[in-house]
Amino acid sequence: MLKLARSGLLLTSANPAAHADLNPDSGPDAGPARHPAMNLALFFDALPDALTGPATSPTSLAAHATRFAEDFPDWRAADLALIGLDDWRGTAAGPPPGGGESGANRVRERLYQLQKGSHPLRLVDLGNLRPGLRLDDTYQRLREIVGALLEAGTVPLLVGGGHDLDYGQFMAYESQGQSINFAVVDARPDMALPHPNTPAEDSHLRRLLLHEPNFVFSCAHLGHQQFLTAPEVLTVFEKLHFETLSAGELRADRRQAEPVLRQADFMSFDVAAIRWQDAPGYYPASPFGLTSEDATQLCWYAGHNAQLSSLGLYGYRPDHDPHGLAAATLATMLWYFIEGFYHRKPETGFGSYRFLTYTLVLPGTPAELVFYKSRRADKWWMEVESLADASLKRIVPCTHQDYLHAAQGDLPQRWLRTQALLG
Repeated sequence: MLKLARSGLLLTSANPAAHADLNPDSGPDAGPARHPAMNLALFFDALPDALTGPATSPTSLAAHATRFAEDFPDWRAADLALIGLDDWRGTAAGPPPGGGESGANRVRERLYQLQKGSHPLRLVDLGNLRPGLRLDDTYQRLREIVGALLEAGTVPLLVGGGHDLDYGQFMAYESQGQSINFAVVDARPDMALPHPNTPAEDSHLRRLLLHEPNFVFSCAHLGHQQFLTAPEVLTVFEKLHFETLSAGELRADRRQAEPVLRQADFMSFDVAAIRWQDAPGYYPASPFGLTSEDATQLCWYAGHNAQLSSLGLYGYRPDHDPHGLAAATLATMLWYFIEGFYHRKPETGFGSYRFLTYTLVLPGTPAELVFYKSRRADKWWMEVESLADASLKRIVPCTHQDYLHAAQGDLPQRWLRTQALLG
């Protein structure tokens, strides 16, 4: 399991859950998750009439999404389920003044005006989750609800509330019976040491990584800004063999994020990763960060990933978004994720005709490296076999550049990271 010293530096990194053959074609039979029959309607408030009325355009998302008005939607038969969140108790700013308008509802206003893509749409909107009596109760509600959706094969789309709510999203994967990979997009890694005066949103990532039992294989952090991130935090990620991509690296070449997100089981996105000019819906404001185009591209990559089974968009505060610009950005991010979802083509059967196989002979250890390239798309994978135990193997997403490095005799950093995680 992962262990962090109080100083924030790594002591050990040995993940028992990672010691399994997680080849996408021959993973362990973990069996189905165990969730009792749940009446999810008990946990949700119906949407206001303004968001459930007749669609103004027959080709808009509003005309094709099933929204919670009087009857609760059939979430088991859906591909995607939108869930609004309005719990701010884990944030420094607290709830919007006077309760305020629901951020998720502001995003819905923009989302349902957008045009549906060419594919059939099975999207349900479950309304807004009722917060628990305590913040931990909200986490547990999310755990059970997201877990039930995952078991049904329905992808949850979580919108609103503090970024700490991704703890509930994360815990839903505990019953999956296998180690997971996840990606966080944020202006800074939220790794603060727990303290009575520390808001949960400032330490939620640490809480995910230290959760017991540990079932994390790897975590990737994207979009951090160097001047907001303590060097020792990046040292922790490096020692844990987790991948990081700064906002500058992503803006220089967004394609670097594609193989990272192709490996993720879920993505947690804080709107504060986007610069204020493009998404003025958080506090304190920052003129630096990702652009709205960067954010939508990341959601497109995440949507395309057949392995990714939930998305969380957190931190949007409508009281800081008087013109609805941030709501429009988040709605478009959701649109791109949904479009990506309906363009999914699961990549399995490595070694079959659907893939080109490249085997490189190396002068040292390992003696060879095997790469796979999809015949349908410009996507690459790399086989990583544990040097300590040949029965442990992963096939991980990579880039053509990784292949070129290996062809020159240099082991790609992605291979080294995965090798270290395998142990």
